[in-house]
Amino acid sequence: MRRVAIVFTVVAVSAGFVAGCGKSRVEALTDSGAPVTCEVKQGTKLGIATGNATGVFSALGNAYADQISLATDGKVTATAAETLASVQNIQQLVAGKYQVAFAQTDTAADAVLGIGTFDGDKQPVQALSRLYPSYTEVVVRADSGITSIAELRGKRVSTGSPKSGTEMLARRILRTGGLNPDSDIAVNRLDLAKAVAGMKDGSLDALFFTGGLPTPGLTELFRSGGDKYRFLDTSELLAGMRILSPAYELGTIPAAVYGLPEDVPSIVVPNVLLVRDNLDADVACVLTKALFDRKPQLEQANAAAKGIVLGAARDTNPVPLHRGAQHALAN
Repeated sequence: MRRVAIVFTVVAVSAGFVAGCGKSRVEALTDSGAPVTCEVKQGTKLGIATGNATGVFSALGNAYADQISLATDGKVTATAAETLASVQNIQQLVAGKYQVAFAQTDTAADAVLGIGTFDGDKQPVQALSRLYPSYTEVVVRADSGITSIAELRGKRVSTGSPKSGTEMLARRILRTGGLNPDSDIAVNRLDLAKAVAGMKDGSLDALFFTGGLPTPGLTELFRSGGDKYRFLDTSELLAGMRILSPAYELGTIPAAVYGLPEDVPSIVVPNVLLVRDNLDADVACVLTKALFDRKPQLEQANAAAKGIVLGAARDTNPVPLHRGAQHALAN
């Protein structure tokens, strides 16, 4: 009887505590199809899938989560989570674990078209906006003698976290460069922090990462010993990469970003901010407006946010723009 009384007391106190907290928050509702007002009428909580802890997705995702709450006076709250990035982000977005996800456009395009990693299974995702560009960052040890992708043959290479956009892009670059990523290199599927550690201790000859500039983990690597590492120029592979996806573009990693002796040409892929296609349109509208209304604060978190441009926000093809985002970008 005493145990029952204790349990009853705990339950009663817990119930009273919840009641005292007022109206509980709900996860973002599904879209009703009603006209978009861009107003969220009840407390809403969201999960944001980002990427590796030392990458730009993570830096901006955490800042974006904070700014969503500030932009909505706490009506909408968000929590950013470290993930393996693009491929996993889309899979878990569709599964309902997260309501917002950062992803590379090439991965997102594969998802909506049902090709590549998502072969035969089109994913029900749409975009809130095009984001900043990510750069193909292939770093090698300066004493390795590696000057091209082809010369990675037989080397110890990190191709990024499993199910990440980095891994997908790395495999495409290796194949375009004439290598079989499953047999021609000693592949290491590492997140950025572990890959950086491997470069420092000599257990890796090269690493791939796809990210905005600057990528915090690489900033730390070059700060610790800039003359020991250098970037490979991947631009000669652009034509072959564009056969795989029109999302790939030519860009340049400026020397000043990492204190390099000169600029480095690089293959670039834009990023997109994704939601499920059935997300409540008012929530989607609020999220899109927060992205641009609070852009100065995001730029303080990482300079890559300067690449989020309102004039290019709608350029997410072939990923459809969510109707809530369309309303936000038109007003």
